[in-house]
Amino acid sequence: MASRLSGTSLTLAYDQRVVATDLNVSIPDESFTVIIGPNACGKSTLLRALARMLKPKTGAVHLDGSVITSLPSKEVARRLGLLPQSSIVPDGITVADLVARGRYPHQRLMRQWSKADEKAVAEAMRATDVTELGDRIVDELSGGQRQRVWLAMALAQETPILLLDEPTTFLDISHQIEVLDLCADLHETGRTMVAVLHDLNQACRYATHLIVMRGGAIVAEGEPGDVVTPELVRQVFELRCEIIQDPQTGTPLIVPEARRRVTAPA
Repeated sequence: MASRLSGTSLTLAYDQRVVATDLNVSIPDESFTVIIGPNACGKSTLLRALARMLKPKTGAVHLDGSVITSLPSKEVARRLGLLPQSSIVPDGITVADLVARGRYPHQRLMRQWSKADEKAVAEAMRATDVTELGDRIVDELSGGQRQRVWLAMALAQETPILLLDEPTTFLDISHQIEVLDLCADLHETGRTMVAVLHDLNQACRYATHLIVMRGGAIVAEGEPGDVVTPELVRQVFELRCEIIQDPQTGTPLIVPEARRRVTAPA
């Protein structure tokens, strides 16, 4: 069965600068797919194309069997949510008001705010543990709290597919794990999650499906245990390593080769 979100023969570019060519990608339904690769390999560009934020130079992205650019914006927003890498917070907006903006795709001329909207917002705030922050100004929150608020807004859209562009950027390690644990919880409710991550160990721990990119091309994909090998890490990241089993999860754990110590002469 074809996946709900896929791309065929994609050439992706910014003006005349081509980032990726001839990409074919199919996001497994109800997976937690993580796109991984070195800097400037096209990870975020691919995610932007899948989210309809970047129109392919050639090829097409399909959502539920239709070319995504042919669908009305609100229709796309009811099926697919996006947490971008950089989100601009409106001045003075409260947490509750920002999360409520996630219901915009469900508003119509003859259907304004409803009990269903109120319930969706309340459940999104509960799931992301920001209910008690409802009256706080978003700009006053910590980085980890703000990221959970943005996730709550995306969750309030009630989309079956959620895309996240580097959701752990600028967060310390405890907040990174907090956000990724939340993403895993959302995945377990049946959502299809697609995230761009930089940390290969985190990708291996949380992903059910990996897409590995280098130089604008997809070089491997599949379950982390089947895909991640010392040879792949050396090829893609130019890093010599040993791979052991994560003692907490059993997933691949990359241990970089240590720098050889220089022994001073006796």
